[in-house]
Amino acid sequence: MTHPVHHNLIGGQWLPAAEGKTILNLNPADHTDVVGAFPSSHAEDVNQAVAAAKKAFATWRLVPAPKRAEILVRAGLLLQKRKEQYAKDMTREMGKVLAETRGDVQEAIDEAFYVAGEGRRLFGQTTPSELQNKFCMSVRMPVGVVGLITPWNFPMAIPSWKLFPALVSGNTCVIKPATDTPLSTYNLVQALVDAGLPPGVVNIVAGNGSTVGGALVEHPDVRAISFTGSSAVGSLVAQHAAATFKPVSLEMGGKNAQIVLDDANLELALDGALWGAFGTTGQRCTATSRILLQKGIAAKFTETLVARAKKLKVGNGLDESVEVGPQVNISQIETSEKYVAIAVAEGAKLLCGGHRLTEGIYAHGTFFEPTVLGGITPTMRIAREEVFGPVVSLIEFDTFEQAIEIANSVDYGLSASIYTKDVNRAFTAMRDLESGITYINAPTIGAEVHLPFGGVKHTGNGHREGNGAIDFFTTWKAVYVDYSDKLQRAQIDNAE
Repeated sequence: MTHPVHHNLIGGQWLPAAEGKTILNLNPADHTDVVGAFPSSHAEDVNQAVAAAKKAFATWRLVPAPKRAEILVRAGLLLQKRKEQYAKDMTREMGKVLAETRGDVQEAIDEAFYVAGEGRRLFGQTTPSELQNKFCMSVRMPVGVVGLITPWNFPMAIPSWKLFPALVSGNTCVIKPATDTPLSTYNLVQALVDAGLPPGVVNIVAGNGSTVGGALVEHPDVRAISFTGSSAVGSLVAQHAAATFKPVSLEMGGKNAQIVLDDANLELALDGALWGAFGTTGQRCTATSRILLQKGIAAKFTETLVARAKKLKVGNGLDESVEVGPQVNISQIETSEKYVAIAVAEGAKLLCGGHRLTEGIYAHGTFFEPTVLGGITPTMRIAREEVFGPVVSLIEFDTFEQAIEIANSVDYGLSASIYTKDVNRAFTAMRDLESGITYINAPTIGAEVHLPFGGVKHTGNGHREGNGAIDFFTTWKAVYVDYSDKLQRAQIDNAE
């Protein structure tokens, strides 16, 4: 059976990689299903794309921001019409269940409409001058050509978090989609093209991260990099970008904790734990990787969680009855296996799961059982290092203060949640948890586009997506208008 062959988008034209090589995009639920062939690009392709973006920037930056925003509105409407098809495409290439891929597309729709509103809110400031007959203001300016490097787990939502704010701010873009899930990014950009985006304003260069991503980071005409991925790769991106003084926005890993106190609504906390740990097959940077249980409820919670985890239906995400899809590739399966083995070797109890699934309907995919590990101590590797799979660790504690200390004891700080009916403890947790996102009586996953998204410590470098993205994709210009018709010297002529 033949499969679609896709090209890079450079200057409004669909072009094969300069070396003519391709990478097959396989369905992780069924490797016999080839989603398509995508370019295996290199530095020459990046150079062409950056040149096209640089040329387009000369005119795109002059388009009034409200007009740029109108393109986003039209793109959002197209995404609405194509939502079901794009969701099915995403499930085929990424694996997560249809309910979740519909949500992924919906997030891009939400982002389009939200960011379009920013086209009339790129506010600056006016302020009094210290001198007479002088006017002062600040205005936002586009950065220029920006490079966007996106992950495979939210292959349309996360590209939209980057593309839409960058575009409404007047920048032009070169985006490198994740090697495992390029089609969803292509679908997103196709909606922009069909909505009237001029040629060269967005360019796609597909390929491996080390080659395409590295060339983007080091290119002298790329003025900023927005990266989402692992902390290890993010560190390298930041180091290489520093050589050419590029600002970098990093959104990286997490080791997120859900705290359950004795007074919590246990059914609600259990629902949250299952969704947070096994939604997207645990392949979210905000996934619930640790569940911290106060000892009074630990036994009951553990027993029920394990029973419910065993009942979760694993399979092809195109089946509406499936609750947990495959992991995205064999490397992720091997990581899950490795960390389960390490945990058991360090004294953890394997309460359920812990193995890849290979028989019957699982024979041609990359499936891993929903896994719960008990007897975990905060110093174990499984309690400190990101797994990025359907593996959750249970840690018991005595006091509320201990829970906060354990939650904060890792290198990451993306998301945290606490289940309690005590308002005082809820507000204390909001203050003291070292995380960029904090949930009260809700799981660690479920961010909305109009709030800041990002974390602290090894999770990020201070920038935020969501409503913080405009700050990254614009730069400030201070403007002084002196209408005194004479030389006035600040800090000198106004001194007493």
